[in-house]
Amino acid sequence: MPVVIHLLGLAVFAQATSEFMLSGLLPDLARNLGVSVPAAGALTSVFAVGMVVGAPLMAILSLRWSRRRALLTFLLAFLAVHVVGALTTSFEVLLATRVAGALANAGFLAVALATATSLVEPTAKGRATSVLLGGVTVACVAGVPAGALLGQLWGWRAAFWAVTLASVPAVVAILRWVPERAGATGPTSACRELRALRGPRLLVTLALGALVNGATFCTFTYLAPLVTEVGGFAPAWVPVLLALFGVGSFAGVTLAGRLSDTHPLPMLLVGGVALALGWVAFALLAGNAVATLVLVVVQGTLSFAVGSTLIARVLYAAPDAPLLGGGFATAAFNVGAAAGPWLGGLVIGAGFGYRAPLWVSAALVTAALVCGALASSLRTREAV
Repeated sequence: MPVVIHLLGLAVFAQATSEFMLSGLLPDLARNLGVSVPAAGALTSVFAVGMVVGAPLMAILSLRWSRRRALLTFLLAFLAVHVVGALTTSFEVLLATRVAGALANAGFLAVALATATSLVEPTAKGRATSVLLGGVTVACVAGVPAGALLGQLWGWRAAFWAVTLASVPAVVAILRWVPERAGATGPTSACRELRALRGPRLLVTLALGALVNGATFCTFTYLAPLVTEVGGFAPAWVPVLLALFGVGSFAGVTLAGRLSDTHPLPMLLVGGVALALGWVAFALLAGNAVATLVLVVVQGTLSFAVGSTLIARVLYAAPDAPLLGGGFATAAFNVGAAAGPWLGGLVIGAGFGYRAPLWVSAALVTAALVCGALASSLRTREAV
């Protein structure tokens, strides 16, 4: 695997850390900027919206650029807005930097997926994808806790500076190792790539990705109250359980990297069924501490193994639209990341308790399995 892909993964790690780290920084940030904690929470919401909207739009914009120029532009923009965010004393300016950072992040990830898969053999797209997504999982395990620690020691601005510094090696890697490839340019390219994305196979894969990721974040978002209120764990155990979920997610993308290129259907079918059953088992056994410890790791592994495989299948299904394929994959998975917590919050707010998101997660994965089975059946009938 080319070293540049691993360094692109480092940039993805920094960007994912930026996306998630505010959960541990909000109280300090709100006090420092003179706003309420709920108002500061909008910094996370606008980032998620920016990722959903920005992924396809930034991918279309970058069609006129070479891969190197696109990666550098998005990454340098990401660095710049974090410098501004670390220096500003205005909440409104910080909010604007979060929107701009999300757009840059979305564009970078879309182009990075296309670039990474173009630098490996055509049959190794899953491995390349897993390296990039490994950056997201390492952010969950190490980046977010490290950001919270930096915030406690030196204030929330230190976390912004750390994200900026962590991205610098990727700038050097892009300049040195990403070839200067002039992609197709102009409106015709955008039209051609958009036409290539209309295939039913690709649309189904995007929908499955949104459902599976929605299930993942539906439970992950409410894991802390679940394990304390239902599982009986002391609050001090929450970081440990979150880290265990992150360890499982890293194992999942590693597993997908090994198997998604050669055995994608078993990964999706067996992994999807196991994932749905795992959420059911978690819902039934959430009051058991040992079962919770095991299932946090298992579900993290299965969620990211299936999710990473689906992203790789999007890229395989859109060979004529590598940039927009990566962009729409990014958008679909962020739709799930936004919708899952919302659904989980609805069932908790309706009085069904903290086990309820687990049942929602099981239902979302089951819906993905049903949709996949129906789509496969329709393709089989059309082929006859």
